[in-house]
Amino acid sequence: MFDKHTMISKEDALSGRTNPIVKLGHHFVNHTDLTAPPAKGCQNILLGLGCFWGAERLFWNTAGVISTSVGYSGGYTPNPSYEEVCTGQTGHTEVVSVIFDPQQISLDALLQLFWEKHDPTQGMRQGNDAGTQYRSAIYCYDDEQMRIAKASLTAYQQLLTQSDKASITTEIALAGPYYFAEEYHQQYLAKNPDGYCGLGGTGICFPPQN
Repeated sequence: MFDKHTMISKEDALSGRTNPIVKLGHHFVNHTDLTAPPAKGCQNILLGLGCFWGAERLFWNTAGVISTSVGYSGGYTPNPSYEEVCTGQTGHTEVVSVIFDPQQISLDALLQLFWEKHDPTQGMRQGNDAGTQYRSAIYCYDDEQMRIAKASLTAYQQLLTQSDKASITTEIALAGPYYFAEEYHQQYLAKNPDGYCGLGGTGICFPPQN
């Protein structure tokens, strides 16, 4: 019996498909082109906070964020469907692709929001959502983002330790392929305002900056 709480190996992962199964248009909220690369001067980062519905809304409502989308990353199966990801046999976790303008909001500020708005100590789950697809993750696009992400983890772990909280299990790695989730998942809570939002933090926030 396959255990959805255990990361599958590349050899045992679903084979997936060569071509994308998703066709996307524009962001339902801010009307940006979901498939457009970051504009000059902007950056991209992939953030996994559990179920991506509420996580995406968190970021599209953040000043300095230019565009968001949701998808799958961190695993092995090319161009997976949502149903395949839910089996735990793709290795992917649900992520939000955040395109932001560092002149308006720093990566460090985005990551503080990331740490505070979910519980990064839970391993292969987030709240009642269980399985490898809900693991906490930061996937970076260059070495400088990696440096900032690791420093941010260290800073938040210090705050958690001071409050006798558990150790962070968040995966930090260079980004691999990002596969868009199906259109109905994109900006889900704007289309379905009463839909499920699984966000929930540890209650530990970063201290105010002087």
